[in-house]
Amino acid sequence: MSKLPTFTRPTFPEAVNFWKELLAARGLPTELVWIFDENLCFEKDPGSPSGFKVGFQTRITPPPAEAEQIAYEYFCQFESRLVFYCLGTAAGRSICLLLCDPYFEGRRLSDEFVAKDQWLMLFRPGPGQEVGEILDEPRWRQRVLRNRPLNDLDFCMTLRGIHETLAHGRVLTAYEHYALRFLQGWRRLLGEKK
Repeated sequence: MSKLPTFTRPTFPEAVNFWKELLAARGLPTELVWIFDENLCFEKDPGSPSGFKVGFQTRITPPPAEAEQIAYEYFCQFESRLVFYCLGTAAGRSICLLLCDPYFEGRRLSDEFVAKDQWLMLFRPGPGQEVGEILDEPRWRQRVLRNRPLNDLDFCMTLRGIHETLAHGRVLTAYEHYALRFLQGWRRLLGEKK
C-alpha cells in the first residue's frame, strides 16, 4: 500500500469553487444538484457494458438543506481520498455526489479523475451525458439494490447518515441502530399493554 501524501483539506466553499471551475472548463453546468445513495436508481440495461444504467431522483427522498456540507465534513474525518463526482447533467444542472474510500487511491491515475494530492481529493467531471431523473416512485422502488457490480457510486454518503448527523450530531454506529430499534419495539410493547 502506498503512503498517503501530506495533505490539508480545503474549506467546503473552496473545494466547490475549484469544482465549478473544473466543470466550466469542461463545458458542464456549474449549477449543482447534490444527491446521495437513496437518490440513485440503478436499473438493468442489457445494452450497457456493465448491464446497468444509473438514474436519479430528488422528489421521493429529497436531501435536506446543506446535506452536501454535512457529507463533506463527515468525509474529511478520514484519511482517504475524497471525491467530487459528476454523474451527468439534467435540466442544465450538474448532478453531483461526494464519495470517499481508500478504493479511490488507485483511481487517481485514471484519465477520468483530476487529482489534488495536497487536498487528498479527486474530481471526476465525467463526460457530461444527460442522466434521466426518475419521477415515477414505483420505478424507483424497483431499482436494483443487490447483485450489481461494484461501482464508484457505492462509496457515497447516505441520506440516513445525513439525517443522523442532523439529529444526533454524528452518524450512528451499528450498535446504536440496534439499540434504537430495540427501544422502539419496547415502547410499542409497553404502549400495547396500557
